[in-house]
Amino acid sequence: MKCQDYSLNRQTERDNLNLNPLQRGGVLPPESRQALYEFSDGYSVCDYCSGRLDEIPKPSIHGFLEDMARFINVDHVRTVHGAREGKFAVMHALCRPGDTVVMDGNAHYTSHLAAERNNLNIVEVPSTGEPEYRIDPVAYQEVLDNLDDRGEDVSLVLLTHVDGDYGNLTDARAIGKIAHDTGIPFLLNCAYSMGRMPIDAKKLNTDFIVGSGHKSMAASGPIGILGVQEEWADLVLKRSGRHQVKELEMMGCTSRGAPIATLMASLPYLIDRVSKWDVELQKTLYFVSEMEKIGGVKQIGVRPTEHDLVRFETPFFHSIADKHPRKGFYLYEELKKKKIVGIKRGQTQWFKCSVYGFSQEQVHYIAHSFAEIASKFREMAD
Repeated sequence: MKCQDYSLNRQTERDNLNLNPLQRGGVLPPESRQALYEFSDGYSVCDYCSGRLDEIPKPSIHGFLEDMARFINVDHVRTVHGAREGKFAVMHALCRPGDTVVMDGNAHYTSHLAAERNNLNIVEVPSTGEPEYRIDPVAYQEVLDNLDDRGEDVSLVLLTHVDGDYGNLTDARAIGKIAHDTGIPFLLNCAYSMGRMPIDAKKLNTDFIVGSGHKSMAASGPIGILGVQEEWADLVLKRSGRHQVKELEMMGCTSRGAPIATLMASLPYLIDRVSKWDVELQKTLYFVSEMEKIGGVKQIGVRPTEHDLVRFETPFFHSIADKHPRKGFYLYEELKKKKIVGIKRGQTQWFKCSVYGFSQEQVHYIAHSFAEIASKFREMAD
């Protein structure tokens, strides 16, 4: 049998400035690339395992999990295959089929799937709609009060800390307090915040917190973080009756091999980089201001933005697509000529992007490149 060509290279992405928000927080530092090489074989971290992944002494996964717990301020940490698996595990441990979970209207689709897979009812807290799409704590209070008035119990409150559509940073501390005041456990999805910005799970009033190693923590995927406070540890980390060292919700062992090795190697780097979050945010604000000088380009979501993921409405670039011989593909192609990628092919009406991790000089170059493209085709927009 002859296999097909699987196109196993990322030369385009590696040789260009990649604006894809999914990629910006997952770029590996050199020490993690070395760990990727060292632990690239199969079950490479399992040579000294006595049955529990979280207790492996060499490499010191046990020590790493203790450090990670201190980094995000939780009592217990486990690695999972992604934030979605962490959400599913919490729901599966806490809820029963037919229970109700309340989540924000900007929630990631995997929050819906985790609930659906557990046969739970979803009640959404609506956003304010365009142009901000803000999630207000008072809206959570109203939804919970309405459910209580109807006699409907809620098993879990979930919030997306930073949503993947607009990059809105929501007041998790306030919503966590609302959940606790009504006696409901609180799960915070930090897929776009843990590893990019400082996170203190206890200050944010969380019972459970999930993060994404491959999205925001400079790790090779798939890997995520599940943080659990002490009150819930016996339930979420319950052991198997038949295989007594294995934790049920973790299916015994979760991420093993290259993903966990790269996340371990990246932790010192992450500890340093979250301390520079203000610098990253200022670069984003500069980028937004330069983009909006084009005219017909506007940041959508809470303003000023509080996160590096930015969504622009771009009617200016879309009007050019109507007349350009390459239609909507022209923008991607013009950017690629300038060694910039990450905007989806054919997308001109709106797009999401991030300049997280780029130097100020690179951010200036990216903004200037968009301005040059706008100037080049301005007559088509008239």
